[in-house]
Amino acid sequence: MHGYMRSIGFRNIGRSEMSAIFHDAMRHPDSSDTALDSEGYEYTELRKEVVSGMGIAFRGTFDENDRFVMDYYFPYRQANALSTYIEVEMVKESDRESFLGICEEPRLGVDLVFFVQDMMVVLESEQRNTQKVDFGGVRLSALASSGKILLPIERTEQVKAVGKEASTRRQELVAAARVGDQGAFEQLTLDDMDIYNSIARRIGNEDVLSLVNTYFMPNGIESDKYSVLGEIMDIKKILNHYTMEALFIMTLNCNDVVFEVCINERDLLGEPAIGRRFKGDIWMQGRVRA
Repeated sequence: MHGYMRSIGFRNIGRSEMSAIFHDAMRHPDSSDTALDSEGYEYTELRKEVVSGMGIAFRGTFDENDRFVMDYYFPYRQANALSTYIEVEMVKESDRESFLGICEEPRLGVDLVFFVQDMMVVLESEQRNTQKVDFGGVRLSALASSGKILLPIERTEQVKAVGKEASTRRQELVAAARVGDQGAFEQLTLDDMDIYNSIARRIGNEDVLSLVNTYFMPNGIESDKYSVLGEIMDIKKILNHYTMEALFIMTLNCNDVVFEVCINERDLLGEPAIGRRFKGDIWMQGRVRA
């Protein structure tokens, strides 16, 4: 996760700079929260913001001398867009006090896995010991280590309407197949064969990115890392107050799921604009408190 420090404006942060931020967070945190961890001990999160809603979170415990002992830290961008209303299965990571959230999101075609930003909400909740939690929805955000801007695919309103209808139909089939509907499973198989045959006919004369408008695919062995291609719906350009590095925050529509992506301007190839597409590798985070 430390490789994503660059995403919030720390491309070349050194040990001494990181230590200074850590000690600043201990003395003057922008927010602090404490809850009982999985073993019943007090666990604390301190946050230091570099921009409103973005910064570094330090998690750990206080020793007998009331000194904060850091367990780990991570960069974050606090999400604003409500991305899904589906309940979340919480899975504790084995090597540290952190959680991954898992949603069966039919729009994506794969289980959505994200790093839970507001873990303390779960630890403080009566739902902490349940298999799944539901706080009214999930707000997703992502940090991108690299990316590029692509031009949009030209589509008429009629084509967009047909695509939206097909997407809705596929979501219904996926939902039915998940509960054991054999007919839905067979129809999905036939639809996938038709899509494969259509692409096979066109790929000889067209680029694949002119055939695929958006995608959302797992990337690597870590379950909360993805490769995405999504349509840009909104853009903000901001500065990291510590380093003065420029950052882009883009709101993406990817397979009808809306979430934010934050990337360092120097890691982005091309000029972002509403209607264009973003293609890149991301670390997905989320807030389970809607």
